[in-house]
Amino acid sequence: MIDETAIWERFAAVSPHLDERGRRRFAAAEAKTAGYGGIAAVQRATGIAASTIGRGLKELAEKCGPPPGQVRRAGGGRKSLVESDEGLIEALLDLVEPSERGDPESGLRWTCKSVRRLAAELCALGHQISRTVVAELLKALGFSLQANRKTLEGASHPDRDAQFHYIDRMAKAALKAQQPVISVDTKKKELVGDFKNGGREWRPKGDPEQVLIHDFLIKELGRAVPYGVYDLAADAGWVCVGIDHDTAAFAVQTIRRWWQEIGRLRYPEAKRLFITADAGGSNGPRLRLWKRELQRLANEIGIEIAVSHFPPGTSKWNKIEHRLFSFITQNWRAKPLISYRVIVNLISATTTRTGLSVHCELDTKRYPKAVRVSDEEMAAINIKRAKFHGDWNYVICPNDRPKRALIS
Repeated sequence: MIDETAIWERFAAVSPHLDERGRRRFAAAEAKTAGYGGIAAVQRATGIAASTIGRGLKELAEKCGPPPGQVRRAGGGRKSLVESDEGLIEALLDLVEPSERGDPESGLRWTCKSVRRLAAELCALGHQISRTVVAELLKALGFSLQANRKTLEGASHPDRDAQFHYIDRMAKAALKAQQPVISVDTKKKELVGDFKNGGREWRPKGDPEQVLIHDFLIKELGRAVPYGVYDLAADAGWVCVGIDHDTAAFAVQTIRRWWQEIGRLRYPEAKRLFITADAGGSNGPRLRLWKRELQRLANEIGIEIAVSHFPPGTSKWNKIEHRLFSFITQNWRAKPLISYRVIVNLISATTTRTGLSVHCELDTKRYPKAVRVSDEEMAAINIKRAKFHGDWNYVICPNDRPKRALIS
């Protein structure tokens, strides 16, 4: 009597180390050793088809089979779905086409195109395919999982490029004359607390940082408002973290703090401070409060303040975005911003291999919103507008200087 249990035990021991041909020949050897009824016994013990065992016996008897290194004979095995289903690739491409060609009422047009969903849609069209094969086909076709990327800038202003050239020319002239050139802006406001922060960092396996599930403002902790000043010549940043509203008064106060602590010492011979800013937020060109506060600053420090704004929708071109803020974001990735102290310390610790240094401090003052600036106050501002886009390019001089209508 053939001991099928022994056959199964031997097969289970060696099967993980054998390829398809090895398992076929092992089964054939077991059947030949067992004698009469061996093929049926081996089939029951191993689950290998009788025809496969018979092919293995033939290979053993004739010492034939696939060449060395090849498991099957040429042309052997089941045809791939791409070969057996000629319309499969075309149907798949129709479903994942970025321009979403096809029936506008199709449910897939308005749903997440997961491989499971794609497989279901293909099966509904008559193509028998699994989600794993869909993933393999997509990879072979050059597809990959993609996130959204912020690259579109919206409607382009007709003078966009000309303004870029103007800012570049003014900045280069100021740097050549060893005059201070700074880029300013407000970084994204951050909730203070044990909240999830984007990115990943190395930690012991299976020990992720535990944070709150929901990102709701905790009134007791508040919200951080980082406003930054980036000094182009020194490759250095200054950031004030506000606890109140992001207003023009807060923005100019940050510039004032930078000048008092660093700027006037770094540029003792300065006659003009050149500022580049975007066209929105607390430093927008239409804000009366921004200009009034700059006038007060100019009167205090006794030098001209030249300002050039980037055209609407192009704030990412401002130097502070990719020379300061981007590195701050990298430095605090995956770290919950649990307190203002943590935020200040993380910003202060931001460095780069090219020598970036950052000073950060907390501004606990209150900056009320909706501050009205009267017409009389606006009339008192000693502003000189450029001939080219005076709404974007202007100089605010101390009030003890004579007024001029236009500058070059």
